[in-house]
Amino acid sequence: MEFLIFFAVLWVLWSMSSRRWKRQIIYPLAIMGLVYAFLTSQFMLTLASQGLMSTLPQDSGERTDAIVVLGRGEPFRSKRVELAAELWQSQRASTIFVSGMLDAEEMIAELHEQGIPKSQLSGERCSQTTEENAQFTSAVLRQQGIKKILLLTDVPHMLRSQILFQNFGFTVIPRPIALPVSWSTTRQLSIVLREYAGLIGYHWQSRLRQRTQEEIDRPSEKVTYRLKAWNCQVQKISDSN
Repeated sequence: MEFLIFFAVLWVLWSMSSRRWKRQIIYPLAIMGLVYAFLTSQFMLTLASQGLMSTLPQDSGERTDAIVVLGRGEPFRSKRVELAAELWQSQRASTIFVSGMLDAEEMIAELHEQGIPKSQLSGERCSQTTEENAQFTSAVLRQQGIKKILLLTDVPHMLRSQILFQNFGFTVIPRPIALPVSWSTTRQLSIVLREYAGLIGYHWQSRLRQRTQEEIDRPSEKVTYRLKAWNCQVQKISDSN
């Protein structure tokens, strides 16, 4: 609707303008409007999303050691909780681990409300970046012998997440989740384009590199200190029900 109004206004200006105004103002505005309409179209969103999804492996349906859910804020929680609970009930893994500041405790509580015993739920509440999601999750779960995971996050975020978790020693089966359908195309596209920027930035800073086996087996002092000093772990609690 906004584009229709924009071009309707241009049409009115066109009919009232001199040839000079048309050439110097109306034409450039029309071109910019068309370019913007294309860049924010559903076609562009689909194309950009496919670019992030094309290399991801399909879910083989095999059982894993844990379901790992990445927090991305309140708008993303409900679908992640729903899918994680569904996968757990389908016996794809015996435990669920939630990673993310401001999300871990909330999502663990919601998962328990879905009927999952507290003894099967754990997480960490300190990670603020995707790299920290992988670092902290690896530091906690690798010590428990967990190597194969089902990884849950949204479609745009999945590629960067999969690369990082693999490079921290996990075998990753990705389960990407669509962005909220209630979001406008422009809002969804902004998330997708931000993810491209994130991939470029992480690559430029060598944050996507493969970690050595020693780095995987022995997390850095910085990571272990933060996990302990900040009381990051949301511990498993014996189910009293």
